[in-house]
Amino acid sequence: MKSQTKVVVIGGGIAGCSTLYHLTQEGWSDVVLLERNELTSGTTWHSAAQVTNFGMNQTMVGLKTHSINLYKELRDDPDYPVSYNHGDGGIRLANTEAQMEGYRHFASMARGMGVEFEVIDAAECARRHPLISTDNLLGGLWDGNDGDIDPASLCQALARRARKAGAEVYRNTPVTGLTQHKDDSWTVHTDQGDIRCEVVVNACGYRVNEVGAMMGVHHPVMSMEHQYFVTEDIPAIRDAGHRMPLLRCPISDYYSRQEKNGLLVGFYEQDCKTWGMDGIDPHFVNALCPDDLDRITDVLEGAFERMPALTEVGITTIVNGPITYTIDGAPLVGPIPGKRNAFCIIGLRAGLGEGGGHGWMLAQQIVHGEACYDTWCIDPRRFAGHTNVELTALKAIEDYQNEFRFHFPNEHRPAGRMAKTTPLTPVLAAEGAEFTVVNGWERAEFFKPSDDFRVTHSFRFDESHPHVAAEVDAVQNAVGLCEVNGFNRFELTGADAPAFLDRMICGRLPRKPGRVGLTYLLNHHGMVKTEATLANIPASDRGPDRIWYGSAAAAELHDMDWLQAHLNPEEDVQIRSLTNDQTILVLAGPKARDVMQQVSREDWSAKGFPWLSVRECFIGIAPATVMTVSFSGELAYEIHIPNASLYSAYLSLRAAGKAYGLKLFGGLAVDSMRMEKGYLHWKADILTEFDPFETDLSRFVTMDKPDFIGKEALAARQSDGPRKRLATLRVDSDDTPAHGGASVMRGDRIVGTVTSGDFGHRTQTNLAYAFVDPDLAEIGTDLHIDMLGQIVAAQVVPKGQYDPDMSRVRS
Repeated sequence: MKSQTKVVVIGGGIAGCSTLYHLTQEGWSDVVLLERNELTSGTTWHSAAQVTNFGMNQTMVGLKTHSINLYKELRDDPDYPVSYNHGDGGIRLANTEAQMEGYRHFASMARGMGVEFEVIDAAECARRHPLISTDNLLGGLWDGNDGDIDPASLCQALARRARKAGAEVYRNTPVTGLTQHKDDSWTVHTDQGDIRCEVVVNACGYRVNEVGAMMGVHHPVMSMEHQYFVTEDIPAIRDAGHRMPLLRCPISDYYSRQEKNGLLVGFYEQDCKTWGMDGIDPHFVNALCPDDLDRITDVLEGAFERMPALTEVGITTIVNGPITYTIDGAPLVGPIPGKRNAFCIIGLRAGLGEGGGHGWMLAQQIVHGEACYDTWCIDPRRFAGHTNVELTALKAIEDYQNEFRFHFPNEHRPAGRMAKTTPLTPVLAAEGAEFTVVNGWERAEFFKPSDDFRVTHSFRFDESHPHVAAEVDAVQNAVGLCEVNGFNRFELTGADAPAFLDRMICGRLPRKPGRVGLTYLLNHHGMVKTEATLANIPASDRGPDRIWYGSAAAAELHDMDWLQAHLNPEEDVQIRSLTNDQTILVLAGPKARDVMQQVSREDWSAKGFPWLSVRECFIGIAPATVMTVSFSGELAYEIHIPNASLYSAYLSLRAAGKAYGLKLFGGLAVDSMRMEKGYLHWKADILTEFDPFETDLSRFVTMDKPDFIGKEALAARQSDGPRKRLATLRVDSDDTPAHGGASVMRGDRIVGTVTSGDFGHRTQTNLAYAFVDPDLAEIGTDLHIDMLGQIVAAQVVPKGQYDPDMSRVRS
C-alpha cells in the first residue's frame, strides 16, 4: 500500500467511487480510495437505484443531469458496460392544485438547465402508466429521463476508470484513525499501515460519524430504516412491450419501478424508524435490518388503491436497509466546517441517482476551490453547531415522512423547532409572531392578526399579504421594530486586522473610526464569495480598537472558514465570534430618530450621527452598539444588544415607541422592502457563479488597489465581457411572485433565471431579480417569465425603485 498520496477518499460506495473517478477527471491521478470491506458493501448495494432528473433547485438539476450523461456513457462502454435502464420515464403524482403549481414551477426552473419536464393531467398519467388508478388524482410531473441503474456495476465501472487514470483502490482496509499535522496535511491510519496525504474525504455512508469522530467533528447525518419489496411477475408488465415508467406518489408515500417483469415498490411510512443512533455493529456488512412489513401497512393500503395490480401478485423479496438523511434532507458535499483539507460527501439519501453529480461537484471543489455551480444548497457549512444527534433524528424522521412532498415557499415544518431562541422569542410569540427558521434561529416572519390565523401554502401570494403590507406601511410612515437574531458577527482585533481585511475585500475598507461600510469578498476565480458589513469601533471600556464583521446568519461557518484560511501565521489578527452572544433590534422609519432620542442620551441627529456611522451607547440601561445602516430603505438604526440585556432594550424601545405608533414587523416585510431598494440576498442573488460586475456590484470594486483576493482573475474576466447581468424586472402579475429558478424568456428562447422576487408594497410593484443575457439587461427591455406554467410579461426597470436618491435613508 502507498505511504504517500495527494487525496485519500474513505468509503467505497457510490460517493467514494464517484469522487475518486472525478478527481482523476480533474487532473489529479495520485489519489487513493480506502474501503473497510468490499466496494458497495454499505447502503449502495441494496439501493433502489432510481436515477431521476428532478431537483428542488438548479444546482441539483445540473448535477443530476451530469449523473445521467455519465451513466449513459458508462452504459455504452463496450469494455465494461453498466446495466442502466435510461429513459423509462417517471411520474410524480399530485392530488391538489397547489402541488400541480409547484410542478409547473419546477418545470420552469429545470428548463433553464436544459431539462424538459411535462406537467400532465390525470388521464395522461394513466395512459403513460396503465397500472395506476386516477381516483383522487389531478395529474403529475413527467420526467422523460427517469430510469434505474445497477449499483454494483456502476461503482465498479467508476473505480475501474479511476484505476486506469492512475488512482488506487484498497479494499478490506479499515481506517482506524486520522491525525492532522501543523501543515494541515493528514495521516490516515489503517490496519494495513499509514498513508500521508494532503486531503482527506469522508465518503462513509451510514458510518460517517465513526470517521467524523476520528477528526473531532459530528456530522448532522442520521440513518433511517427503509423498506421495499419486489413482486412476482405482473402480466400487464410482461405483455406491455415496453418498460413501465417509474412512479413517485406523495399521496400514498410510496414509489415503484419495474424490476424484471414485476415491480419494486418502496415505502415512506409515517411510523418510521431511525437506525444506528447508539452505534453500528462493525460486522454489519452487506447486511439488512429485519423485515417489518407491519410498519408499512398504512402506506401499503394507499399503494393498493393507486395500483390495484399489487393486490393480485405475491412478494418475492423484501429489503429493509439503512439510508442516510441530513438535517434538511439535502446532502453534505464540500468542506468540513472548522477543518483544513478535509471534505465530505455524505447524507446521500438518493445516492445512486445523484452520486455521479455529487462526486463531480466535490472533485471540482477539491482541485479548483469552487465548482462550476454555486454549491451552497449542499454545502456542509450551511448548518451551525445546533445540529446535534437528537435534532438531526427529528428532522430526518420528518423528511422521511415527507419524502415526495416538496417545501412550499414560506413553509416551515414543525419538527425540532425552538433549537435557537432569544429572550424575545416567547415575547414575540405572545405578540402574534409567525416564525421562520434561519440557521436554526426562530425569527419572526410576520405578525398574525389573531391566534387562529393560518396561511394556505402555495406559490401565490397568501393570506399574510395584507398584514405584511400593514407592517411595511408602519415602517414607511411611522416606525417599526424588528428582531434580527443569528446575524453573523465576528470581532477582529490586532494591529494587522485592517490590512488583513483590506486584502480580503475587493473594495474600500472603511478607515475612519466610527464608520461603517458594505464590502464584498471574492474567491480566487474573481467570483463573489460573500458580503460583509464592516464597522470600525474605537477603543472604549468595552474593548480595544476593533472591527466588527457582519454577514448573513447562514454564513457563520462559511465566512469563518474563509477568513481563517487566509490569515497568515505572522499577522497580528484575532477573530472572535459574537454571533451567539448578541442580537440585533432594527428600529426603522421616519420617526425612528424620535424614539432613539427617548431611550438614549446620545445625539441622534443626522449631523450628530450620520448614515453609515457606528457608536457604543446605552438603550435605556442596556449596553448597545448602534449602526445607521438600512436594509429597508428608510431611516434605520441597527441596534446590537448582548442577549442578557435584550429584553430590557426591547421594553425601552416599545415604551418609547407608543407615542409614535411603533409597530412590530418581520422578515417578509424586510424582504419586500429590500427588493424595492435593490438590495441583494446572499445565496439567492449573490452567487459564486457570477463576478461582482455581472452582479451589478461594480461600485464596490476598486481595481486600482494593490491587491485583493481574486483581483487577477477578475481582471482577466473583464476582457471577456459578462456572461450574464443581474437585472431588476417589473412583473405583470397581481397574484403571484416570481420564484427563484423561474426561467426568463425572450420569445421562445430562455435568456435567464430569476434569483428572487417579491411584491413591493410601497411602490405597488411586483419585482424580481434575474441574471439575464447581457444585451437584455438594459432598462426598458421587454421580457417574459415562465411562472407556474403561465408566460407572464416583465420589463427591465432601474434598480432601487423606491427612493432612488437615498434621501429617506440619509434623512
